[in-house]
Amino acid sequence: MARMNASTNRFDPYRNFRFKVKWDGQYVAGLSKMTALKRSTEMTEWHEAGENIVSRKLPGKTKYEAVTLEAGVTYDTAFEDWANLVNDFASHSITSLGEFRKNVTLDVFNEAGQKVLSYNLYRAWVSEYQALPDLDAGANAVAITNVKLEYEWFERDPAVNEAPNQGPARIG
Repeated sequence: MARMNASTNRFDPYRNFRFKVKWDGQYVAGLSKMTALKRSTEMTEWHEAGENIVSRKLPGKTKYEAVTLEAGVTYDTAFEDWANLVNDFASHSITSLGEFRKNVTLDVFNEAGQKVLSYNLYRAWVSEYQALPDLDAGANAVAITNVKLEYEWFERDPAVNEAPNQGPARIG
């Protein structure tokens, strides 16, 4: 059986609920969900003169999908503060570019609580902000707020990896 990484004995995948997101050096309080990190590259098709029976395919523009972060409504105003930087409501204008864009880090942890993956999202900004969900006095639910982040690109931090001395963890 092929191993995922030559420096570890790990065979099972990481859990998708062990993650934290941070910006400005602080983890976001109460974060419960983040949509997938995804990029796609357009395909450019062309036909070569004299060989126009077969089309050639080349990579084109790459697009990075926005991510949505969800958190339980708490005293923490991190989402609201960042969302407010995009549009200065007092002057009805966009603030300076240096203020509303942030680099965001996604850290994934293993079952032992050790950071094993880290991705950086560069030049992110809030394109949508939901302060409160629909409120229903008859429901048994948690109030969730969310922000939609646009960003220019992401990359994995190669310096973060699982320690090689972890014991084997095989699936069934």
